[in-house]
Amino acid sequence: MPTRTEGSVKGVVVDSGPTGGDPGRGRFRFSDRYSVFDWGPMPDVVPGKGASLCTTGAHTFETLEARDVPTHYRGVRDPATGTVGPLEACAEPPAEMAVDVGRVPDLPRADGEYDYAAYHRAGGDCFVVPLEVVFRDRVPPGSSLRRRFSPREHGLDRETWPDGVVDLPRPVVEFSTKYEPSDRYLDRAAAERVAGPADLDDLERLARAANDAVTDLAAAAGLRHEDGKLECLYVDGDLHVADVTGTLDENRFSADGVPVSKEMLREHHRRAQPEWVDAVKRAKADHDDWREHAPTPEPLDPAVVAAVADAYGAVADAYADGDRFDAPALPAAVDAVADLV
Repeated sequence: MPTRTEGSVKGVVVDSGPTGGDPGRGRFRFSDRYSVFDWGPMPDVVPGKGASLCTTGAHTFETLEARDVPTHYRGVRDPATGTVGPLEACAEPPAEMAVDVGRVPDLPRADGEYDYAAYHRAGGDCFVVPLEVVFRDRVPPGSSLRRRFSPREHGLDRETWPDGVVDLPRPVVEFSTKYEPSDRYLDRAAAERVAGPADLDDLERLARAANDAVTDLAAAAGLRHEDGKLECLYVDGDLHVADVTGTLDENRFSADGVPVSKEMLREHHRRAQPEWVDAVKRAKADHDDWREHAPTPEPLDPAVVAAVADAYGAVADAYADGDRFDAPALPAAVDAVADLV
């Protein structure tokens, strides 16, 4: 029997689990829900958002495969026929993606430490690497990178970070935890322990390949790619790009200086309900079960939801070179969301 897990933004259906070192088969079902500041599902949904994420993610995967970068992608499910195949075969925007799946064992904790050795023993030869691999082309004003590194450590000839967005001379790749309650950035030695048998150099190579692909696709669409993240699947000694990348939820983009990604929702909440944002920040600092100690966010204005929905659709059409969504052209969609941030 298939097993189903519902996340903040997408559901995961596992039709068959891994066998030995062979991956299982599963599906992502992208929803119109959204989440900001790790809250989980927010009070509103954004119409068409799930199909936008599936479309841009599929186009990224197909671009990576064309560049000989291994992924866990198997195709998208055509809403009209139910068959799985390439994105171009779909007459309507898909919202379900077929993928290979690996084991995700429980991450035990003892004496205040997470036991990653136990995770890897249970994962065997086919598991999701318990790291998020973050890649950055630019450093915005609020980036945590500014707190953790000096500009010189990343190739800039200056002592302090300037106020505006900074272009990096070479993309930066970092590693953070994936399955701990709060993500934390890791130095290389700690990342190697968390990665287990997955080679950190290979993870970095996949991240740079994904970053290059997304950056190229964004530029062709009229967007500036700023940063993103990916996850990887370990399959009998090999690494495959997994989960999804190249979407407005996983990556940050801008157009003419306007954030065009989930960042536009984050920035709008900072403006529209700063008390809630501050309460979440305090609760995270003070409590492991921080959601129990923060108020519930308020719904968005319907006009905001409509503008964000148009932005998701417009980006999907521009990025994936199609006309699948009932959305304005990208410049008009960007103008509409510029007032939200």
